[in-house]
Amino acid sequence: MTDSAISESVQNYYGEVLQSNADLKTSACCTLDTMPRHLRPLLSDLHPEVTARFYGCGSPLPPALEGCTVLDLGCGSGRDCYLLSKLVGESGRVIGIDMTEEQLAVAKRHCDWHAERYGYAQSNVEFIYGLIEDLATAGIADNSIDVVVSNCVINLSPDKRRVLKEIFRVLKPGGELYFSDVYADRRIPPALRTDPVLLGECLGGALYWEDFRRIMQELGCPDVRVVKENPINLDDPEVAAKIGMVHFRSVTVRAFKMPLEDRCEDFGQIAVYKGTIGEHPHAFDLDDHHHLETGRPLRICGNTADMIGSSRYATHFDIVGDKSTHFGLFDCAPPNTSRNLESGSACC
Repeated sequence: MTDSAISESVQNYYGEVLQSNADLKTSACCTLDTMPRHLRPLLSDLHPEVTARFYGCGSPLPPALEGCTVLDLGCGSGRDCYLLSKLVGESGRVIGIDMTEEQLAVAKRHCDWHAERYGYAQSNVEFIYGLIEDLATAGIADNSIDVVVSNCVINLSPDKRRVLKEIFRVLKPGGELYFSDVYADRRIPPALRTDPVLLGECLGGALYWEDFRRIMQELGCPDVRVVKENPINLDDPEVAAKIGMVHFRSVTVRAFKMPLEDRCEDFGQIAVYKGTIGEHPHAFDLDDHHHLETGRPLRICGNTADMIGSSRYATHFDIVGDKSTHFGLFDCAPPNTSRNLESGSACC
């Protein structure tokens, strides 16, 4: 199947086959438990038609977005765009891009409704019909975006490397990529990668995690952070019969456009979180390794120091030390799922 045929298959699935999220066959999408608690009350301010036709996985909406320009790849019916509209505030801007006209039609007709709901003089959301593999044609300029988000969409693209390359083109230096997607524990057999149902259910196009890591490294991003992950259950018997040998997980990923090293290097640096991000007064989780309690010093590697010190998060942290003295590799700890960093250190 050609790239254009894959795109047409995805468009048909999301434009014609699915009429609401109740039509989905797997738990790859719409897992509410992955949405942070502070975002859940905002759902009540969204138009019912927008939420009914939402097919995402996870909730890739990072904090500290006030005044930012945010790009949502594969925005669909606009659910995340309208959540972001509230999070960036009236001075911020949200751009949603999608290739499914039926989904965009739903999103576009509720711009004024949400602006009025939020008390804005005019909508700060713009929806564009286009391909996420070709953001230039969609009018997205180099170094123009503070944050790129995407919700269970990149797996649907026939050219994921091109999508990721475009993301790093449009991000400003220090900008953040924060997205959820489906990943597989192996490479999907070719025959299953073009199955219309498996494609539409975000399984057929799922990247093998190690291939994703390699692509990111080739594009100059050697340090990708996992924020959260959930296993995906194949509850539909037909789907399980086809692809039940593959284990899938929904993963929320954080990455930055900045020069980083491919290993965790120790420069003797320490970070202290100030507790100034409104929705995170007691602690901030950079990823599943770094739980930064308010006011509590934490040893960090050089990459982590750059991530929080050379991005929009910089004002929320005090970083002690610089890179003038190198102490070798950072003494890495494994992912700490208990959030209890007894070692007193963290690593990526």
